[in-house]
Amino acid sequence: MKTLYYNITIIILFILGTAVSCERMLEAEPPANQMTTEQVFETVQTANAALAGLYSGLWDNSPLAGNQTGRNLGVYTDDLDFYGTTTSSGFLEMYENTLIDSNPTVYTYWTNAYQKIYFANAVIEGVENSVSLPSSDRQRIKAEAVIVRSLLFLYLQQIYGDIPYPVTTNYMINQTIKKTSADEVLMRITMDLNEVLPMISDTYRSTERIFPNKKAAQLILANTYMLQKKYSEAEVLYKEIRSSPQYQFQNDLTKVFDKSGTHIIWQLKPRNTGEATKEVLSYYFANSAPPTVALTTRLINTFTADDKRKQYWISAVTVGSNTWYRPNKYKNTSNNTNEYSIVFRLEEVNLMLAEALARQGKIIEAVPLVNVIKNRAGISQLPTSISQTALLDEILLESRKEFFTETGHRFFDLKRHQKLNQLTAAKPNWKPYHSLWPVPQKELLLNTQLNPQNDGY
Repeated sequence: MKTLYYNITIIILFILGTAVSCERMLEAEPPANQMTTEQVFETVQTANAALAGLYSGLWDNSPLAGNQTGRNLGVYTDDLDFYGTTTSSGFLEMYENTLIDSNPTVYTYWTNAYQKIYFANAVIEGVENSVSLPSSDRQRIKAEAVIVRSLLFLYLQQIYGDIPYPVTTNYMINQTIKKTSADEVLMRITMDLNEVLPMISDTYRSTERIFPNKKAAQLILANTYMLQKKYSEAEVLYKEIRSSPQYQFQNDLTKVFDKSGTHIIWQLKPRNTGEATKEVLSYYFANSAPPTVALTTRLINTFTADDKRKQYWISAVTVGSNTWYRPNKYKNTSNNTNEYSIVFRLEEVNLMLAEALARQGKIIEAVPLVNVIKNRAGISQLPTSISQTALLDEILLESRKEFFTETGHRFFDLKRHQKLNQLTAAKPNWKPYHSLWPVPQKELLLNTQLNPQNDGY
């Protein structure tokens, strides 16, 4: 099976390499011991193996990887301080909010995302063109690939604004593709997800929940509706997810990041057995100053002394007279048997539903959803007499304390609440145009159709 997976992945990556290169597409025969792309999608086994390659790539090097969006946007906002000494990664400029369009992290984030989008498109085209796959498997595999692609597009839209929206592997089309407006990107995501929702089941393909199911797709769709201010549509989907018997709220803070939790909606499995999550590898330090990043004092100060999340999810590291703080959500630095990287968990549904209700003035219904999170943390609960404005502020605060260093919540939440400019209190260089990153310079040189550059860059 490992040989099969390797050969299938090589075929997809061969196609991928030609698509993202600035050189012309090559016409070449695969080696005799490898499969053609048509053969990859002849059987359910090989098609699933191709799809597994996509998931492996998500964990390894994509916006969903544990060392990507959460760390990048944590440094960019006010959740992480940067202590690195090298500027080759572009992290210092990200931390100081002095980005330029040639910043390496800006470029890498873009290319990693679009490589995985191309991989997803290759899978979609493969199953659509297959004449031998059973219809139910064609639909399910297509749906999973579209779900992945939609989430990647959503990240890109939030970070870059107007973006290209490729849905093909046709190199000639992708080479000169134009940007799609940010609003239209959201509209196309909703159309794509609504198309594939009937194709996928609530039942997980794996008990480990390492492949998205219908509820994961509904969560992405609901989050997209929130950005479109379609709060009632989002409310319906969040409530449907919460009512599913597959999910139960995890009341033990020490078990939130255990891979077996029934509060987990979707998570990514490490490439190798026993391998630590990328979150641990990105944030762990002990008995020394932080080599790269540590939690900001501003974040630490948002926790009251009785907040159990501060006790269980944050570790203080003291050396001499200096104390730093690191995330301690994921704990296994080696021999990891019980932690995968969580993409979605039920707590997000709770807080997003509370926000959707609050924005519709349904305060009495929204408050208990926030209080579930507060109660588990052991902190004071909200009264139902709270105002709409105060409730939305509380939701924003609880999201920060609940999801710090997880998939960029701080940036995305501030942006959705239209409060990114609050960062000026902690980030002297912050300007309103920093709500978007620049389109990478290399991409503009390769495809002039991606002009104009985002404002401010």
